[in-house]
Amino acid sequence: MKYTAITLYGIPNCDTVKKARTWLTDHGLDYVFHDFKKEGLPEKALNLWLKEAGWETVVNRKGTSWRKLTPAEQASVTSNASAKPFLMANPSLVKRPVIEWQSGAHHQITIGYQPEQWLAR
Repeated sequence: MKYTAITLYGIPNCDTVKKARTWLTDHGLDYVFHDFKKEGLPEKALNLWLKEAGWETVVNRKGTSWRKLTPAEQASVTSNASAKPFLMANPSLVKRPVIEWQSGAHHQITIGYQPEQWLAR
Protein backbone atom coordinates (compact mmCIF):
# COMPACT_ATOMS: atom_id res chain seq x y z
CA MET A 1 0.00 0.00 0.00
CA LYS A 2 1.20 3.50 -0.77
CA TYR A 3 1.16 5.69 2.32
CA THR A 4 0.43 9.38 2.10
CA ALA A 5 1.75 9.98 5.62
CA ILE A 6 3.68 8.03 8.23
CA THR A 7 4.20 9.46 11.69
CA LEU A 8 6.56 7.77 14.14
CA TYR A 9 6.03 8.72 17.79
CA GLY A 10 8.71 8.15 20.38
CA ILE A 11 11.82 9.32 22.16
CA PRO A 12 15.00 9.86 20.12
CA ASN A 13 17.37 8.00 22.47
CA CYS A 14 15.12 4.91 22.76
CA ASP A 15 16.80 1.89 21.12
CA THR A 16 13.60 0.53 19.56
CA VAL A 17 12.75 3.96 18.16
CA LYS A 18 16.24 4.19 16.66
CA LYS A 19 15.81 0.75 15.07
CA ALA A 20 12.39 1.72 13.70
CA ARG A 21 13.72 4.96 12.21
CA THR A 22 16.55 3.06 10.55
CA TRP A 23 14.14 0.42 9.26
CA LEU A 24 11.79 3.00 7.72
CA THR A 25 14.72 4.85 6.10
CA ASP A 26 16.27 1.62 4.80
CA HIS A 27 12.92 0.72 3.20
CA GLY A 28 12.60 4.10 1.51
CA LEU A 29 9.64 5.25 3.59
CA ASP A 30 9.41 8.94 4.40
CA TYR A 31 8.04 9.71 7.83
CA VAL A 32 7.59 12.50 10.34
CA PHE A 33 9.14 11.95 13.76
CA HIS A 34 7.13 13.18 16.76
CA ASP A 35 9.38 13.51 19.81
CA PHE A 36 7.46 12.97 23.06
CA LYS A 37 10.15 14.81 25.02
CA LYS A 38 9.99 17.99 22.94
CA GLU A 39 6.44 17.95 21.58
CA GLY A 40 4.53 16.08 24.28
CA LEU A 41 1.91 13.42 23.83
CA PRO A 42 -1.04 14.54 21.68
CA GLU A 43 -4.22 13.70 23.57
CA LYS A 44 -6.19 13.12 20.36
CA ALA A 45 -3.59 10.58 19.17
CA LEU A 46 -3.54 8.85 22.58
CA ASN A 47 -7.33 8.56 22.53
CA LEU A 48 -7.11 6.86 19.12
CA TRP A 49 -4.35 4.47 20.24
CA LEU A 50 -6.27 3.49 23.36
CA LYS A 51 -9.44 2.96 21.32
CA GLU A 52 -7.73 0.91 18.60
CA ALA A 53 -5.16 -1.05 20.62
CA GLY A 54 -6.26 -0.88 24.27
CA TRP A 55 -4.30 0.14 27.33
CA GLU A 56 -2.64 -3.29 27.67
CA THR A 57 -0.81 -2.66 24.36
CA VAL A 58 -0.21 1.07 24.74
CA VAL A 59 1.26 0.99 28.26
CA ASN A 60 4.85 -0.25 28.45
CA ARG A 61 4.75 -2.33 31.63
CA LYS A 62 8.33 -3.54 31.14
CA GLY A 63 10.09 -0.16 31.17
CA THR A 64 11.70 1.92 33.87
CA SER A 65 8.89 4.49 33.89
CA TRP A 66 6.38 1.76 34.84
CA ARG A 67 8.68 0.42 37.58
CA LYS A 68 8.93 3.94 39.02
CA LEU A 69 5.18 3.93 39.71
CA THR A 70 4.15 2.75 43.15
CA PRO A 71 2.51 -0.69 43.38
CA ALA A 72 -0.78 1.07 44.15
CA GLU A 73 -0.47 3.25 41.03
CA GLN A 74 0.35 0.22 38.89
CA ALA A 75 -2.62 -1.68 40.33
CA SER A 76 -4.93 1.25 39.57
CA VAL A 77 -4.25 0.99 35.81
CA THR A 78 -7.03 -1.37 34.75
CA SER A 79 -8.70 0.30 31.78
CA ASN A 80 -8.21 2.86 29.00
CA ALA A 81 -9.73 5.52 31.25
CA SER A 82 -7.48 4.76 34.23
CA ALA A 83 -4.34 4.49 32.06
CA LYS A 84 -4.85 7.78 30.22
CA PRO A 85 -3.91 10.21 33.05
CA PHE A 86 -0.67 8.30 33.72
CA LEU A 87 0.22 8.30 30.01
CA MET A 88 -0.55 12.00 29.60
CA ALA A 89 1.56 12.87 32.68
CA ASN A 90 4.44 10.63 31.61
CA PRO A 91 4.65 9.87 27.86
CA SER A 92 7.63 7.57 28.58
CA LEU A 93 5.01 5.04 29.72
CA VAL A 94 3.88 4.62 26.09
CA LYS A 95 5.24 1.49 24.45
CA ARG A 96 7.46 2.60 21.60
CA PRO A 97 7.49 3.20 18.77
CA VAL A 98 3.93 4.07 17.85
CA ILE A 99 3.57 4.44 14.09
CA GLU A 100 0.51 5.90 12.39
CA TRP A 101 0.17 4.72 8.80
CA GLN A 102 -2.09 6.95 6.69
CA SER A 103 -3.23 6.23 3.14
CA GLY A 104 -6.03 8.53 2.06
CA ALA A 105 -8.93 7.81 4.40
CA HIS A 106 -7.32 4.53 5.55
CA HIS A 107 -5.56 4.84 8.90
CA GLN A 108 -3.76 2.21 11.00
CA ILE A 109 -1.40 2.14 13.93
CA THR A 110 1.31 -0.24 15.06
CA ILE A 111 2.80 -0.23 18.54
CA GLY A 112 6.23 -1.60 19.33
CA TYR A 113 9.06 -2.66 17.05
CA GLN A 114 7.38 -5.01 14.56
CA PRO A 115 9.22 -5.01 11.21
CA GLU A 116 7.55 -8.27 10.13
CA GLN A 117 4.15 -6.59 10.50
CA TRP A 118 5.42 -3.46 8.72
CA LEU A 119 6.62 -5.59 5.78
CA ALA A 120 3.12 -7.04 5.41
CA ARG A 121 1.72 -3.57 4.67
